[in-house]
Amino acid sequence: MLGLERHAPSWFFRALLMAGTWVGLAFMPAQRAHSRAYLAVVLGRPATLVEVWRHFFSFAEYLMLKLRASRGVTVTCVLDPAHQADLARLTASGQPAFFGSFHFGGSDLLGYLLSELGRRVTILRTRVGNSADTRMLAERFGGQVSVLWVNDPATLLFDLKAAIEAGESLALKCDRLEHSTKTAPFQFLGATRLFPFTIYQLAIMFNKPVVFCTAVPSGRPDSLRVHASPVFTPDPAAGRAANTEAAHRHFQGVLSQLEGLIHQYPFQWFNFLPLNPEAPAVH
Repeated sequence: MLGLERHAPSWFFRALLMAGTWVGLAFMPAQRAHSRAYLAVVLGRPATLVEVWRHFFSFAEYLMLKLRASRGVTVTCVLDPAHQADLARLTASGQPAFFGSFHFGGSDLLGYLLSELGRRVTILRTRVGNSADTRMLAERFGGQVSVLWVNDPATLLFDLKAAIEAGESLALKCDRLEHSTKTAPFQFLGATRLFPFTIYQLAIMFNKPVVFCTAVPSGRPDSLRVHASPVFTPDPAAGRAANTEAAHRHFQGVLSQLEGLIHQYPFQWFNFLPLNPEAPAVH
């Protein structure tokens, strides 16, 4: 794909990618069904086949952006003015932090882009069969970015502690429930749904701040618009219960921001899985 993208005329490669997306759509019935179910929730009506194809094609375009970045193409970021100052102060402080994100838009690239601001970033990822893109990007950014594979929960806490003590920030996704040791209910897309809460659990344990960054296409080639959340900073004097309550409020605000972006960019949600499950009713 990289060879074709680099040497073929752009119109030809785009047409090939569009055709390939139809092929992928035909051979991925489970992902197709999950896409249709998700789009029905977001759009408020049944999704058409063309809309499901647009969802798949948006992911194909994003995958190509990752591969282009891995071969050296510069991906520029434009920070949205909201909370820009808070993020700038945090990145300039040099303090290790937890950077959260989601499988949405170009957010997978943010760990690498943070490294260009002088941040040493460890990206938490689950090793799967298609992890080559992560390895290629880490190789491009050399010593500024490392990948911590979290498939072995037995050693995870020790690995996290070592990374933080080495002055590294940690970047992790906070939407899928697999490998999450802590979940909590939050309002999202019309229901009370369970989300991973581990990032806050770790932030309170290690007394480090948390900020979420989400990236969407800016409308220009190889460019992303980055939306940052307010920064959550644990208060050691407040105690675990008070910090956990404050973290709940912070994450609900983050999810409300994400939901607003999803309604603006519905085809940028790259979880071709069932939506997060609804929390059990409390009687």
